Amino acid sequence: MWLLLINPTSGGGRGAKVGAEVARYLVSNSIQYSDISGSSFESARTNLRESLSTTVNGVIAVGGDGMVHLVIQELAEKKVPLLLIPAGTGNDFARVLHLPLDNPTMVLEKALSSAPTHVDLGRVNGTFFAEVLSTGFDSIVNERANRMVRITGKSKYYISMLLELPLFKPKSYKFRIDGSDFECKAMLIAVGNGSSYGGGMKVCPTANMTDGEFEVMILHEVSTFEFLRVFPSVFSGAHVKHPAVKILRGKEIEISADAVAYADGERIGALPIRAHVVQSALLTWTF
Repeated sequence: MWLLLINPTSGGGRGAKVGAEVARYLVSNSIQYSDISGSSFESARTNLRESLSTTVNGVIAVGGDGMVHLVIQELAEKKVPLLLIPAGTGNDFARVLHLPLDNPTMVLEKALSSAPTHVDLGRVNGTFFAEVLSTGFDSIVNERANRMVRITGKSKYYISMLLELPLFKPKSYKFRIDGSDFECKAMLIAVGNGSSYGGGMKVCPTANMTDGEFEVMILHEVSTFEFLRVFPSVFSGAHVKHPAVKILRGKEIEISADAVAYADGERIGALPIRAHVVQSALLTWTF
């Protein structure tokens, strides 16, 4: 028996269409499943937690990074695998796993004919995350974007970025990585278990989900003009060549500042935060 979770509103409604396609595939191939989607993320998580008390083949999650964030809270450090069918706006976890973003049947066929593999997760203040934990400018952008109700999709994040950039001041950070202490003024600190966030921005380009370490990207103070000039290079990961960028690596990190943090696009809360790598915490499929 497989458990099926669908976020019908992900990807501007694409989740509902992809979810129906997945259900048809399962029925046509006589694969037993139970749809536990629920009416909200909260009810879906409750349904998942309760359903895991029985023996299941795995969890098929149709949605984006928000759905991934929900599911891993229940599947982390368990032997039940996650089969992700990407249908979100950013799909960063799917990108790192090299999943086809527009071919649910291919993903299903691969998963049903091969064994899953282990990947690392991060854990911050008790919450698991799959991709990137960050604080600084991008968190401020998220705060503004989340207050927007009339604008949806990626547009609200780009608009928020343009509105916040002229107002933003670098923060004074204190942080510790594997016992070594650092202090600096920074515009952004990103802690990558995976390499990308924001729909393909390779903010921690060489982060690897199977090496037991975080890649920590620190962007020191730059002018507004310089930020806008360099920003496009984050999609290729070339921003790390800029002299204002520093890359560190470690298994544990503590960060303190007058700032907030987000992980996988979800609000973690005000700093201080403490995060560590949980090795081989999740079973899933990669391409």
